[in-house]
Amino acid sequence: MVREVAESCVDSLLTEMVASYCNRFYANKPELAARRIEAIGYQVGHQLSERYTMERPRFSDHLEAIKFICKDFWTELFKKQIDNLKTNHRGTFVLQDNKFPWLERISIDPLTDKVNSAEDATTAENKATSTISMHLYYPCGIIRGALSNLGITCAVTADISNLPACSFVVRVKA
Repeated sequence: MVREVAESCVDSLLTEMVASYCNRFYANKPELAARRIEAIGYQVGHQLSERYTMERPRFSDHLEAIKFICKDFWTELFKKQIDNLKTNHRGTFVLQDNKFPWLERISIDPLTDKVNSAEDATTAENKATSTISMHLYYPCGIIRGALSNLGITCAVTADISNLPACSFVVRVKA
């Protein structure tokens, strides 16, 4: 029997988790909030990877494991594959999702729409970027946790230059 959770429940959980860590638990320490959100994602990714690879043989190299993340793992999470995978064949992989579901439905404080000056607009834009970045620590942690379970130690970062597109950069540690 396949267990599934409604997308709206996951969206709400992610939004509340980020709000709790950023506004309550670590309101004055955003780097600690980011680290904690990423750590939760790491645990989730590690456990999901364990579940999804139970019946599979171990992957022989990094590229096979990354392809598993892009195809099978991503499909289990988001009902779609990663749109593009690039590599430099030296341990860096870029996973591109052109319509990342958790960014498609994200909502920023509507008060930031009403700005009176260029300075207010810049402040509002920085706050929006910061909020979106906090939401991306969780999926970065999921990817890092999944790869860790597959025996790959890495660092994962996200780039949001063109919303709702998102690129996840995976750097494998030697």
